Amino acid sequence: MTVLNSVAACSTSGESPSATPSPISPSSAAAPAGDTGDWKRVNLSFVSAYLLVRGSEVAVVDLGTPGSGSSIEDGLKAAGQTWSSVKHVILTHQHQDHAGGLADVVPLATGATIYAGEADVSAIGSPKPLKAVKDGDEVFGLQIVGTPGHTLGHVCVFDPTTGTLVSGDALRTQNGLEGSNPQFTADGAQAAASVKKLAGLDIRTILPGHGDPLTSGAKEALQKLAASL
Repeated sequence: MTVLNSVAACSTSGESPSATPSPISPSSAAAPAGDTGDWKRVNLSFVSAYLLVRGSEVAVVDLGTPGSGSSIEDGLKAAGQTWSSVKHVILTHQHQDHAGGLADVVPLATGATIYAGEADVSAIGSPKPLKAVKDGDEVFGLQIVGTPGHTLGHVCVFDPTTGTLVSGDALRTQNGLEGSNPQFTADGAQAAASVKKLAGLDIRTILPGHGDPLTSGAKEALQKLAASL
């Protein structure tokens, strides 16, 4: 796996401030034994996008704020990929700090299908029609996990072959592993239930929207969090 500009300056609020995405710089780390896929983090200062790479094909999960397209392009280049490699764009939820980059990315990733949780699709402005997904759907060998709470249509993306979870805002790591920020959560009870649901998966790596990736002890930390809710 590779982390791009791995030290994040994350927003404490979880929502998008009026900031221009910072440039990224690549750094490398060894992939775990038996890993059949690869992930790259694109650090957008206070929020992250993730590139899930399988051979010459890429799924991008979340797009940051408006103006993030160039940083995502730099991430693709660092991964040895181009926009033509991007066949899937998955939005974890409707908020502008995760879906705002659509206007930049859609004209560049012309071969990509854009996905979002079915309860959030109508709230996302996009120059290209979105494909609604729900719990249990599969995209690119990735499992869509319905995790309502932060928004009613929030989804996470889970790779069962590597145990990698892209958690959007269902989980965050700025101050240890936590659930959805209550200040920006549509339904707290659903958000807590979603954390408990995620704790039942065989998760080895958590890639949050806000905070650094959790690559060690992720399953145990998640189970501890779920037990506290």
